[in-house]
Amino acid sequence: MPHVTLYTTPVCPYCVRAKSLLKQKGVETYEEIDVSTDSAVRDAMVARAGGRRTVPQIFINDVHVGGYDDLAALDKAGTLEALLKG
Repeated sequence: MPHVTLYTTPVCPYCVRAKSLLKQKGVETYEEIDVSTDSAVRDAMVARAGGRRTVPQIFINDVHVGGYDDLAALDKAGTLEALLKG
């Protein structure tokens, strides 16, 4: 099973969509990091995501996927499943 990390906030509709898509692809467990209340955690996300400040920021096996739109594009292109298989 791949190691998936999602940086999220509680009120983010794209975060909900990303988690739903991952669940559809068989990913039942992932690390979810809430960046809404801790600026140091958000700063760490921004640094890890190459300057991107929006949520979600998604990493699969330490590969930065990007946000929900990026995740959905990988799925549409047929490459998400290969990335999830590692």
